Amino acid sequence: MRAVLKARQKAAALRVEDLEAELERVRAALAEAEEMLRRRVIGLEQYLEALTEADTLAVAPESVSERKPVGPRRAVPRRQDAAGTDVLSVDYQALMAAAVEAGVDGLGARRAAVVLGWDSASASRVEGARARLKRLVERG
Repeated sequence: MRAVLKARQKAAALRVEDLEAELERVRAALAEAEEMLRRRVIGLEQYLEALTEADTLAVAPESVSERKPVGPRRAVPRRQDAAGTDVLSVDYQALMAAAVEAGVDGLGARRAAVVLGWDSASASRVEGARARLKRLVERG
């Protein structure tokens, strides 16, 4: 009987040693998982902060443009119908202001394209600006 009890005691001691080893392995895995979680939480917080900063930069007012916003397009009114440049669309008002500023030198089509905010290297844009200048001249 004594041998049976000693064998049971030895088996229980081995079982305790195995469980203690497993407990140490689980504790090490838990420590690694907690560290990974901590890093992920920090990463998420930094990401959210960056998004918030990007949103505030996107919402922040940009440099104020000197050009008025483009309104509804209107045809250039006939001279007899026109009371002044205030009845013109924003683009035509910008062209008139540039023409007055240019004075006797006149306003070329390329310069008019630049005034309208268009690419002056594009032939179609320059021709569009030229057509607008012609409309202004035809209608006084």
